[in-house]
Amino acid sequence: MNMLFFVVFVLFSLLIFRLGIVQIVQGEDYQRKIERTEDVTVNTTVPRGKIFDRNGKIIVDNIPQNAITYTRSKNADQEEMLKTAKKLTKFINKDTDRITERDKKDFWLMKFPDKGKKKLTDKEWQKLKENELTSKDLYKIQLDRITEKDLKMLTEEDLKVLAIYREFTGGYALTPQIVKNNNVTEEEYATVSENLRSLPGVDTTTDWDRSYIYDNTLKTVLGNISSSREGLPKEMLDFYLSRDYSRNDRVGKSYIEYQYEEVLRGQKQKMKSITDKSGNVLNSEVVREGSRGNDLILTTDIDLQIAVEEIIEEELLKEKYRGRPLLDRAFVTMMDPHTGEILALAGKKYEINDKGKPEILDFALGNMTTSYAMGSAVKGATVLTGYMSGVNGINEYIVDEPLKFKGSNKTKSSWFNRSGRMSMNEIYALKRSSNVYMFKTAIEIGKGAYRYNQGLKIDSEGYHTMRRYFNQFGLGVLTGIDLPNEQVGYKGKIDPGTPGKLLDLSIGQFDTYTPLQMAQYVSTIANGGYRMQPHIVKEIRKPVAESNKIGSLVEATQPKVLNRIDATPAQIAQVQEGFRQVMQTPQGTASSFFANAPYSPAGKTGTAEGVYDGPKSEQYLKRGQPLPMVWNTTLVGYAPHNNPEVAFSVVVPWVYQGNGGSSINNIIGRRILDKYFELKEERAEKETSDVIVQKEIQYPDQDKKEEE
Repeated sequence: MNMLFFVVFVLFSLLIFRLGIVQIVQGEDYQRKIERTEDVTVNTTVPRGKIFDRNGKIIVDNIPQNAITYTRSKNADQEEMLKTAKKLTKFINKDTDRITERDKKDFWLMKFPDKGKKKLTDKEWQKLKENELTSKDLYKIQLDRITEKDLKMLTEEDLKVLAIYREFTGGYALTPQIVKNNNVTEEEYATVSENLRSLPGVDTTTDWDRSYIYDNTLKTVLGNISSSREGLPKEMLDFYLSRDYSRNDRVGKSYIEYQYEEVLRGQKQKMKSITDKSGNVLNSEVVREGSRGNDLILTTDIDLQIAVEEIIEEELLKEKYRGRPLLDRAFVTMMDPHTGEILALAGKKYEINDKGKPEILDFALGNMTTSYAMGSAVKGATVLTGYMSGVNGINEYIVDEPLKFKGSNKTKSSWFNRSGRMSMNEIYALKRSSNVYMFKTAIEIGKGAYRYNQGLKIDSEGYHTMRRYFNQFGLGVLTGIDLPNEQVGYKGKIDPGTPGKLLDLSIGQFDTYTPLQMAQYVSTIANGGYRMQPHIVKEIRKPVAESNKIGSLVEATQPKVLNRIDATPAQIAQVQEGFRQVMQTPQGTASSFFANAPYSPAGKTGTAEGVYDGPKSEQYLKRGQPLPMVWNTTLVGYAPHNNPEVAFSVVVPWVYQGNGGSSINNIIGRRILDKYFELKEERAEKETSDVIVQKEIQYPDQDKKEEE
């Protein structure tokens, strides 16, 4: 019994001792654990995916940069935040130029609360007690009554504190907010790191900035992202918040960065914060590791892109200095006619800047967001429309002659035949760019009949017929490119009283098209009748840590046929031959520029006269002057003609007035094709050289190689 009592005594002693430790030594810790709550999961931003060209050259990268952040607790005390902001001003320089007048007024009321109260009358305070006014109403009255003199009470030091404080309050509780991430010096970073204990909520980390390696090359197509200060765009705030974004997240604002936001954004790191009832963070743990966004491989060849942009800029300036007052832009689209891959999308715009000096700006987007009358370059579609609508047959001869209509003093004729009669088939009509061949085809489509000096009646259904067939080539409809804000062009208004407009439509002087539509159109002819959907993103790849390395394939964009035109292979072959003769045989409208090209090109030139509708239109209207008539010059083509691997369009609007003439379209076209095949040859030689070197490395001893 004594032993039993002793054991019981010992057990009770141990129990009492343990309870003492729990209550006295660890009591506060356990009390906090009892009161703690698991707060919302916090997302930490990660770098965006990189963008490469088709050959693996990096175009858009992320540059790491030092950053100072602030994480506000749930029940952050305003006074404590101001105190921390004031301390932080001693360690970093923060610009004050973004502080608004409203920021200053809010800060003034915080710093001078007694003076702020005096801005209100006793009557207004009484209305607050009687619920006639709310606290918000009184605060607004106070803000309105703060004068410039009052704001001058804020010192330069106050403004620095305010600049930091406004960053502290800019985000959600428990979400890191960028205080400074531009030009953070090593000294600032180190000093803040050393003093983190006295700066509650402040931390030092590594942020990132978007870097466009080739400056403005393709910049308008690559797009932009918002800054951490801008955060999510207001018009899409709900959309992004519903997809786990934070308000201060950087997102794509335009074009590729916007279109592929979900691919480039990456997976955020998720942190779970453990807080007490006061909202103070007790502990944090990683719920999910973050990872950089997936990378994009573009279809664009950056070397070709740079070369094409240089060519456009050089030729645009040359032509401009010849005295072309309205000329201000030029465009080139190059694509693979079999896959729809965009090889180059280039555009340049000439402007006079604020300092009165000329400058050339990137305007690649103009290939898909602006449209123009394209002239005779569309005649391939007209000939095939004649076939497909059943009004013309293969190798059918039509007389080219000046057309005279009743009530008109002018004739409608081809540029090379102002008075005679010439019988020609479709191939010769394309080669010499016969207007009359197209006019008579359009008259047949419109169920009309031409009689010398007689009136012309056209069935308005003819417009719809021609447009339906033109649509099959991509003219007048969306091309389907994987970029937002594509335009379809302008359709001329149908007027039964002016049947000649149908004739104008047949030679590309009624409806307008984009340079991208023209490239899709000529690609359809080049590949045998298949309208391919153009695309600028070739692949999506997983991110890898190594710089300039490409990860494993996630998704590849497959060539997509949107439709096949209703023409037969034999009919398409006739137009292909006509295009070949345009560039390779005597009297072809582009033969003087392309006949000696070793890569055997084919294509169609174009000029279109119309009323100037460019940026200087307002100047004429303000002066009460009529808008001048101008000429657009265009060129579409592909090469080699018998096995096309590249198709292109060149569009140069508003080049000249009157009878000035210009060959800028042909010059640009020849130079870009030369560059394409030059780069192709250089790469082939390099690949051959690399193979030889690799073999020499593997078999440095020739005798040993033969022996093996």
